[in-house]
Amino acid sequence: MPKVHVTSHIEIDLDEVLQGLARLGTTELEQFVEKVIALQAQRRAPSLPKDETELLQQINRGLPADIRQRYDALNAKLHDETITPQEHAELLALIDRVELADAERMQRLIALARLRGVSVDTLIEQLGIRGPGQVAIASRKSAL
Repeated sequence: MPKVHVTSHIEIDLDEVLQGLARLGTTELEQFVEKVIALQAQRRAPSLPKDETELLQQINRGLPADIRQRYDALNAKLHDETITPQEHAELLALIDRVELADAERMQRLIALARLRGVSVDTLIEQLGIRGPGQVAIASRKSAL
């Protein structure tokens, strides 16, 4: 079957794009953001060595949305003092998982810093990393 190539010159306002993104589910939005970050990284540094590219992709990968949502729900129950013993055990397991992910991320940051010949602090500044995304989870666990 022959194919027809159609070129469209549709212009969409950025606000319309953002409104469309606001209608996405959390998982779809996170997938979109990951793709945008990857695209941005390609444009900023299209000639990065493969090992650096792989480390950057792994560093930028967050927790799956379902795990983050469950953690948030259980954490809210903990603070509301409505958490059951089973949910508390699940929360502790999730905290362990988040801490492991944070430790793995830090190992990748260290590896990337070594590749670039800079300190981890300098690398974090270069990458514009504001925090691990899991604010004070270690201190929350000790409070449990």
